[in-house]
Amino acid sequence: MPEPVLLVEKHDGTAVLTLNRPAKMNALSYELRRALTDELTHLQTDSDIGVVILTGNGRAFCAGLDLTEMTIPETRRAPLLDPPALLRAMPQPVIGAINGFTITGGFELALSCDILIATPQAKFADTHARLGIIAGWGLSQRLPRLIGINRAKELSLTGNYLSAERAYEWGLVNRVVAPQELMSTCMGLANDMLSCVPYALQECKRLMDKGCDLSLGDAMRYEAEINRTYRSPPAQELAERRARVQDRGRQQAESD
Repeated sequence: MPEPVLLVEKHDGTAVLTLNRPAKMNALSYELRRALTDELTHLQTDSDIGVVILTGNGRAFCAGLDLTEMTIPETRRAPLLDPPALLRAMPQPVIGAINGFTITGGFELALSCDILIATPQAKFADTHARLGIIAGWGLSQRLPRLIGINRAKELSLTGNYLSAERAYEWGLVNRVVAPQELMSTCMGLANDMLSCVPYALQECKRLMDKGCDLSLGDAMRYEAEINRTYRSPPAQELAERRARVQDRGRQQAESD
């Protein structure tokens, strides 16, 4: 029996989704897009899951759409689906564990995560122009906002690879860690997030995402309006949480 194209592990409030077509560099076949879409849709309403980690099996995170399927009439007529849009709509934070090649549609998947942790083996490329196709999952708009329009044009108008180290310098990835530390680093971040107040964590994410789509002035007004209508915890509960935050800060200071 063949292995599933998407591996799903859930433990202690975190769901780890692994793209599992290593022989095809985790290219997004229709089967994989369908499986990823279905799982993300389910996770959106799973109250037991507070953080999602997305990674790939083998030497690639994701090589983009499976172009070999595009020559098959039945596949070309199948719904394209839009996993990146679902990633961006997730109420839970999504951490991208970028383990290797991240190309075109795979790049668009990565750009739709909230945080990216990469290994030195990670390489990013946008080959839309080289293939004669146009981005449709947000890359042409999200990439310039993350790294600046000139750098984005350099990548998209050449199709050249971007190394993990340069991606970190440009602010595309949060950290570069050794391969053996990739998942433990992501799980550590996930656990830190899970220790926050769940509804406040998700509201913070929504505020940032919405604000990035607005001018600074409109975003400030939006934050003020959300703050005005947001129901804060009772004073005693807030004091207890503040004490825990202070204890955590002292522990982190001692460990540094």
